[in-house]
Amino acid sequence: MKYPLQHHALRSTPLRRLARPLASCVLALALPLGCGEDDADSPSESGFASWAASPQDYAEELPFPGAPAPEAQFFTDQTLRQIVHLSAGGSELRVQLSNLFGAAPVNIDAAGVAFARGGAGIDASSHVPLTFGGAAQVTLAAGEERWSDFVPTTLPNGADLAVSLHFAGMTQVSTLHALGQQTAYLAPGDAVSTATLPDSDTRQSFYWLSRVDVRGPAAPRVIVAFGDSITDGFNSTADANHRYPNYLSERLVAQSDSAEYSVVNAGISGNRVLSNVIGPAGLSRFQRDVLSQTGVSDVIILLGINDIGFSGFAPEQAASAAQISAGLEQLVAAADAAGVRVHLGTLLPFAGTMAPYYSEAGEAKRQAVNAWIRDNTVATSIVDFDERMEDPARPGTLLPAYDSGDGLHPNDDGYAAMAEHVAATAFE
Repeated sequence: MKYPLQHHALRSTPLRRLARPLASCVLALALPLGCGEDDADSPSESGFASWAASPQDYAEELPFPGAPAPEAQFFTDQTLRQIVHLSAGGSELRVQLSNLFGAAPVNIDAAGVAFARGGAGIDASSHVPLTFGGAAQVTLAAGEERWSDFVPTTLPNGADLAVSLHFAGMTQVSTLHALGQQTAYLAPGDAVSTATLPDSDTRQSFYWLSRVDVRGPAAPRVIVAFGDSITDGFNSTADANHRYPNYLSERLVAQSDSAEYSVVNAGISGNRVLSNVIGPAGLSRFQRDVLSQTGVSDVIILLGINDIGFSGFAPEQAASAAQISAGLEQLVAAADAAGVRVHLGTLLPFAGTMAPYYSEAGEAKRQAVNAWIRDNTVATSIVDFDERMEDPARPGTLLPAYDSGDGLHPNDDGYAAMAEHVAATAFE
């Protein structure tokens, strides 16, 4: 993989209630973060995280505050095949299924994994059934997240894995990761082990699938990229794994036979530090989505631009730069207390974004938050994305070569540049 040349010097986002007052979010800064899962496995038994997609509540996934709720979706006697791009490989894997936001049980009648072979195809000879406590079927209670048993399979670094689930009865979509940037395939009947799905329909989200852990001869450092749509890979090329955490994984992991790192993505498009808009607020999900990742050693935090921009749509949820910085400080402190290295990223330029998301007042907040980030003394490193991605000819604006077209989200080259910057700043 070739990365764009660097032209700058390097420096060492459930909508539980949209109307929730900001004061309650700020008050929550002093409370324990999140509600992390209990895992009986010891670290050596659990392996390490190799892929993740942070759960969201489908019923409350709105494109912006005040938008109508999405129409109900159902799967009935269908097989859902979802493609995940692993980071570090190993010799065994397990899969976590999540009904975190479900109001009713979810029955999965068969599940399996196999190497993906493009589109809806798999290498059928590599298919391995998944079991849950030895059973081929599993029922996820409302709010439950469940690991499969570990299954043996030889996984190279950067493997593309198909996870297939069969829903025999009518199953309503509840928990998902909305922005997949990866095609999922839906076909009639039980086709979990079928090489090519017949008459498949497609989706662009991850459903009930939240994590993949791997075991290997040695556990690498696990880096969790925590953020909003820029971490989630919005406007990157679909099915190409061109999110910045993918590029970072390739940079740090796939170049060697014995991976020293594994990189997983805990971004949610639209996410914020303090309040809920799309996905649970950063403060409420940090424990679950970052600190409970198996083997986590490092976190890259890039969050806060939506706390600024979304106030244009929901003025009652406006946050000051000081409040955003206080929220980030709580995330840094929580990671530091857990012994997790923190790499704190400055907020990218956004002057090219349409109003009311962008405003001069919002830009002043961004500058103030970035100043606080650069002055932070607790973080292991400061990753100055702002400096790296800004157009020097138009301060506050993304470099045109890195702009996907909306003034906010990088294109594939921009995401690759971000990954190279992270690697050079924080991991070399």
